[in-house]
Amino acid sequence: MFSARNRYLFILLLSLYSYINILVTVGERLFDFELNSFYLFGVLTLVVLGVWELNKLVEKQLLNKTTRIHPLIPLFLASMVNVVMVSTISLFALYAILGMPLQFKFDHWKLLTAFGFRVNLFLNCVNAIVFFMNRLKKAQLETEQLKKQTIEARFEALRNQINPHFLFNCFNVLSTLVHKDADASSTFIAELSNVYRYLLYNQENKIVPLKEELAFLDSYTYLLRTRFNENLLIENRISDTSDKIMVAPSTLQMLIENAIKHNVASRKSPLTIVLEREDDYILVSNTLHKKEIKEESTRIGLKNVVNRYKLLTDRPVIVEEIQTHFMVKIPVLQIQA
Repeated sequence: MFSARNRYLFILLLSLYSYINILVTVGERLFDFELNSFYLFGVLTLVVLGVWELNKLVEKQLLNKTTRIHPLIPLFLASMVNVVMVSTISLFALYAILGMPLQFKFDHWKLLTAFGFRVNLFLNCVNAIVFFMNRLKKAQLETEQLKKQTIEARFEALRNQINPHFLFNCFNVLSTLVHKDADASSTFIAELSNVYRYLLYNQENKIVPLKEELAFLDSYTYLLRTRFNENLLIENRISDTSDKIMVAPSTLQMLIENAIKHNVASRKSPLTIVLEREDDYILVSNTLHKKEIKEESTRIGLKNVVNRYKLLTDRPVIVEEIQTHFMVKIPVLQIQA
């Protein structure tokens, strides 16, 4: 609020209101000496201007710092100090202009400081209203964005699984297994069922426990390994599966799907995908063997992961590509007990 574009107009209007209020209540004798309207309005405007501008500087400093204390509290405490400073300087400035001795007179200072405190309280109340209104608007906007990203992520996750290529490959593998190994085909069907069950049960959730996501990945990667055999190596090195550790649903599956979609997986150049924990991140890395002919893609899978995590945490999704590997780090989300 203190950094408002039209703040000088607000300062003038507040000064004018204060002048009229004082004029109606006590007249021009705010102090125990005669003070014409021009000087009275001038000293009131100087107090309002000084308090506003100093509060603006304090507010700008507080916005750049992250503390556990609500920013409005230190702002209000600092604004009280600003009032004392501005009132003292304004009083001595008035003495100098009127040619009065520059002596500290407590009664004069008390009256002007009391006026400054009233103005400051009003400004801080308005600032608090503006602060919480902006926070409410931001929360509402983030909620709407999260809904949109969740819908897109749900669509992308389901699309990746039920697209004709995926179903064709699964049925092709299954038809081969049925003739060769009845037990293996039964297991394949069960794992395929687990994949769809997870997607359907969690499509409404914003976050899920990491251990549930990894259990889902076990079924999903089983289907992939059955299809690719030794052409695809997926190694899960994540051992910490506490109930407090959360991820956005289908995130890891999207990253694995993305790696397979854009890279060659052959006996000569096997595709290796590794999942591991790095501090407060989960790293998904794959060897880089880009396909010469790229598959058709909506190009929203990885972007969707990045945007969803922007709304879930302040820590960003990190995407890196080097000569031999493509790496994506997603932040670990933890819930309090």
